[in-house]
Amino acid sequence: MADFLRSPLCKSIIVLAGAGMSVSSGIPDFRSAGVGLYDTLQAELLTASELERQLIAEDPTLALDKGMFLRNPLPMLELKRDFILGTQESRWKATLAHRFVEMLHTKLGKLTRLYTQNIDGLELQCKGLPKEKVVNVHGSMGRAACELCEAEVDFDEFCAKIRSSVKDITGECMDAPRESKPIVCEACGRPTVKPTIVLFRGSMPKEFHDKTAEDLIDCDLLIIMGTSLTVSPANSLVYRIPPTCLRLVINNQRVGRMLGIDYSESSIRDVFAHGHSDAMCLDLIDKLGWLDDLAAIIEELPESNVSLLRKRLAQKAISS
Repeated sequence: MADFLRSPLCKSIIVLAGAGMSVSSGIPDFRSAGVGLYDTLQAELLTASELERQLIAEDPTLALDKGMFLRNPLPMLELKRDFILGTQESRWKATLAHRFVEMLHTKLGKLTRLYTQNIDGLELQCKGLPKEKVVNVHGSMGRAACELCEAEVDFDEFCAKIRSSVKDITGECMDAPRESKPIVCEACGRPTVKPTIVLFRGSMPKEFHDKTAEDLIDCDLLIIMGTSLTVSPANSLVYRIPPTCLRLVINNQRVGRMLGIDYSESSIRDVFAHGHSDAMCLDLIDKLGWLDDLAAIIEELPESNVSLLRKRLAQKAISS
C-alpha cells in the first residue's frame, strides 16, 4: 500500500473517517452505558421547562434535537459547554491518524478530501491541512454559525459568549454564570447561534453533496478509517467511487460487506488493515519514511500516541 501511495497510479486520495480516528485523543464519551454523558446527564440542571426536562430525562438526545433547540437553545448549549470550550483550548489532541491524513497532503500532495463523521474539530489542529480539504459530514464543534440564517460567527467570539452567558452544569467552572442566556445572531437577531454540528432531525451540510459530486469520479484510493459504515449518506462513498478505485479499510472489524467491500483473499480492489487507526497509520508513516516528520511534532500528540511513537523510534534506532 505504501508503494501504491507513492506511485503515479495514485493521484487522488479520499479519506472517510469515523470515531476510531479520534478515540485516543481522550474526547469525552457520550454513549457508553453507565458512564457516557447521556447516561449521567442530570436533566433537572438544565434551563428548561418542567416538561422539557422530563422529556430530556427520558431521552437525553432530545437536548440535541433541532426542534428542541429552536424552541429553547439553552439545554443544547449547556450540555455542550465543556466540549465547546475544550475544543477551543485544544484540551484534546489530534491523533496519529489525523497526522497521517495531514501528511497525505503535505508530503504527497494527493489528498483530495477528508470526509470526517466526527464533530470534535481535531483536524483543525493540523495546520498543514487546509480547511478546504475537509468536509465535516455532521458539522463541527470547532466552528459556529446561526442555525437559521447560517451566518458564520467567529469561533473565539462565540466561545467568549459561551463562557459569559451559559452556566456550567458540571459545577466545575467557578467563573461560569449562575443562569444561562441564549446567544443572539448579529445577522438575523434570533437566539440560534451554536456550533455547526448537525442536530437530530437537522439537514446534512450542502457541502457534503457538492464535494462528493466533484471528488468521487476521479478517486484512485478511498481510505476508510475507524468507522462502522452504518450511517448514511456518509457510507455511500464506498459504492459511489469508480470501480477502478482501491479501498483501504483501517478498522478493528470487517465493515461494509453489505456495501460491497470484499474481504476474501481473491479481492482485487479491497485491502484490510486490521487494527487501531493510530497503529495502522503509524505503520504506513514508517513505511513511507515520514517518522522524522512525526517526531518533530511529538509533543502535539496525545499521550498514548507519544508512547506508541517513541517505541517505534526506539525500534528503528536499534535496527539501524
